[in-house]
Amino acid sequence: MGALRVGVLAYPGCFASEVFGVPDLLTMAAHVAGPSGPGYEVSIVSPRRRVVASGGVALAVAPMREVDVLVVPGFELGPGLDVDARLASLAMEIAAIRAHAATGAAVVSICVGAFLLGEAGLLDQRRATTAWLFAGELARRSPEADVRPEQLVVTDTGVTTTAAFSAMYDFALGLIRRHSGPGVARATARVALVDDARSSQAPYVDSRLLPQAGNEFSRRVMRRLDQNLAVRYDLADLADAFNISTRTLLRRFSQETGQSPLEYLRSSRVRRARHLLETTDRTIAAISATVGYRDPGTFAALFAKHTGRRPSDYRATFRQTRA
Repeated sequence: MGALRVGVLAYPGCFASEVFGVPDLLTMAAHVAGPSGPGYEVSIVSPRRRVVASGGVALAVAPMREVDVLVVPGFELGPGLDVDARLASLAMEIAAIRAHAATGAAVVSICVGAFLLGEAGLLDQRRATTAWLFAGELARRSPEADVRPEQLVVTDTGVTTTAAFSAMYDFALGLIRRHSGPGVARATARVALVDDARSSQAPYVDSRLLPQAGNEFSRRVMRRLDQNLAVRYDLADLADAFNISTRTLLRRFSQETGQSPLEYLRSSRVRRARHLLETTDRTIAAISATVGYRDPGTFAALFAKHTGRRPSDYRATFRQTRA
C-alpha cells in the first residue's frame, strides 16, 4: 500500500487549527509506523493563490490537485453571521469540492465545514453530522440530508462529516486505523493524548447554548415540566393545567419545538441527571429518583440512549474532568 494522498482545502477565514490538525496527527502516525509503514502525503490546497485563515494567519497553499481524501475545515459561525453571504463568497471552494467528489474520491468536512458540503449538494440523501450547536441550522439548510447531531463522525458513500473541532482527531484516528492498522492508531492516540474511544458528542451538549425553540406556549409547558421532573408524566394532567385538549397540546408543542412534551421531559431529566452526576456525590439510585425514575435500570437505559454512556461511566469521565 502506497502513501495516502490527503489534501486539506484552505479558504479565507477557515480555522487554521483545523487546517493543520489532521496533517499533524497523520505526521505522528507516520513516525509511529516507521519507515516500513504506508505513510501519508499531505498538502494544503486552494483554488486561490493567497489564503488568510482565522486570526489573520496567512497560509502557504498549493494549487488544487488530485488527492485520495479532501478535507474541508470549518469556519467561524458566530451570532449575526450572514451564512448565505459567507457561503456565496466561497463559490470557488464549493465548486472545487463538487469537482473533487465527481471523481469518486473521498470528501471529509470538519465541524461546520459540512455547510460547504451541503452547498455543494454532497449531503443530499446522505447521513451527516456537524457541531451539535449548529446541527439544526445544517438540517434546515440541507433538508435532503439526514442530520445526526449526536454522532461524532458519519461516513455515507464516500462523504464523511464530523462534529466540532476536536472531532477532527476522531476522524484522523479512524483514517489511520484503516490505512496503517489499529495498532498504529492506538499508539498514535497515546502519543498525542487523544481519546480514541469516543462514540458520541451527546455528552457534550449544553442545551442552554442552543437556540431557543418555540413561542411562549411551549416555553410555559417546558417550564412546568422542568419544575416537576420527579412527577410521573401524565399528558391529560398536563393538558388540564393549560385548559386545552391533549390533542391541541401535542399539536401546538410539536409545531413550536419539533418534539413531543414527553421527549422534551426525558431530555430535561437527562440534563438534570448529568448536572447531578458532575457536581454531587449522590448515588445513581438517588439521582434516578430525583428525576422521576423509581427503577435505576430504566433510568440508566434512558441516560445511555441520550448520552452514549451509562451513568457510572459518565460520572467517572466528567466528574474527574470538572474536578
